[in-house]
Amino acid sequence: MVGIISYGAYIPIYRMSRELLAQVWGGTTGRGEKAVANFDEDTITMAVEACIDALGSMERQADGLYFASNTPPYREKQCASIIAAGLDFPVDGEFFTADFTNSLRAGTSALKAGTEAVKSGTAKRVVIATADCRLPAPNSGSEPLFGDGAAAIILGDTDVAVEIDGTYTIYSEFMDGWRKEKDTYLLTWEDRFIIEEGYEKHLPRAIKGLMTKHKLAKEDFSKFVLYAPDARRHAAMVKILGLDPKKIQEPLFDSVGHTGCALAPMMLIAALEEAKPGDKILLANYSDGADAFSLSVTENIEKMKDRRGIKRHLDSKLKLSNYGKYLLFRDLMVWEAERRPPDISSLASLWRERNQFLRFHGGKCRSCGTIQHPIQRVCAVCRTKDDYEEVRLSDKQGTVFSFAMDERAMVKDLPSISCVIDLEGGGRYVGVLTDREPGKVSVGMRVEMTLRNLHDGSGIHNYCWKPRPIRV
Repeated sequence: MVGIISYGAYIPIYRMSRELLAQVWGGTTGRGEKAVANFDEDTITMAVEACIDALGSMERQADGLYFASNTPPYREKQCASIIAAGLDFPVDGEFFTADFTNSLRAGTSALKAGTEAVKSGTAKRVVIATADCRLPAPNSGSEPLFGDGAAAIILGDTDVAVEIDGTYTIYSEFMDGWRKEKDTYLLTWEDRFIIEEGYEKHLPRAIKGLMTKHKLAKEDFSKFVLYAPDARRHAAMVKILGLDPKKIQEPLFDSVGHTGCALAPMMLIAALEEAKPGDKILLANYSDGADAFSLSVTENIEKMKDRRGIKRHLDSKLKLSNYGKYLLFRDLMVWEAERRPPDISSLASLWRERNQFLRFHGGKCRSCGTIQHPIQRVCAVCRTKDDYEEVRLSDKQGTVFSFAMDERAMVKDLPSISCVIDLEGGGRYVGVLTDREPGKVSVGMRVEMTLRNLHDGSGIHNYCWKPRPIRV
């Protein structure tokens, strides 16, 4: 049996209401809100968050990690390897990493590739991470639609919670949306043409192919998870397919937005949060062709209910107070020149210290058990020299011991809040608090760690772990 053994998701804490967009540009921009990544987030950090949610208390062991995104932080540098390091997967054995990109179907393409890897026996456990943070043009039809988010699915052949019974894939060279090397924003063609010749022809064809290949009927399924470019086309597709509206998984357009290649996987996770043993789910995704999956839910689904997933992330949010903050987060204007030298990074230094800052390891003294970060050769307590082991701290919660606010720091989200954190189990960490409400920061506040882009310097993204208030 091959299938999903765990799942997780991530939705940034900030939300921008479409009412706010209407106030800025006038007219109507629809109802609800969309998720907006913080200035220090990107698709790598969001993918790490989703994977941590999926991994839970599992051992950090797998045979591979596939990362799907249309907005990777690097255009020529594998991102899956950075995610694997951020998750602290071992490096002393065989481990396959791969990036899937250039299509809104990249997430389900990675899912199919991972399924085939496990089915063939070349892998026992594969992590699939999908994330997108697409930049819409201001005052465009995409601006109120595009949202940010991530999903993670762990595939295996034991303790399967959702069996993958069958798949069916078609390809198409049809162009409905594209972005060339130097394009900042998505390009598209006339709306009616791309819907009627693209989406409305290819998605039904893949679904029909799946049902014919595996001798299935619409009545066999408890839930249908259908990709759509927007809410109106989603409702139209349900009618085209002749499906019972009660069996349709609600899309995330009003609460999160269109999350690119992460949309279909995130919708699947939302469906699995409500699934019961014995349910049968059809997942269909479209772009450059279409993917269709037949899924069967087992009794192990009950073990997945402690994930933050979609539900809990939706409930944990902060309102983006104004459009100017969004412009600042996305660097959408030409700003006044900074009055300090630009940030500089040392690739050699980043490599030497990768375990301390990307994997977030501390040093634990073998003599007295004291944990120190950054790692020190000499124990601050018992003074033992060069006798320590590295331990992972990224999964530790902590307490704010002290903090300071700087209202004039050169950062995108003032005030900058530096804090000293006492970590559970030992260790103290000094970092910059993120995803916070300044008026609610206090000594004794509980925090957790999250991977973020500390800054860009010398053309390099500098990833490091930051504390944030614990999300419920």
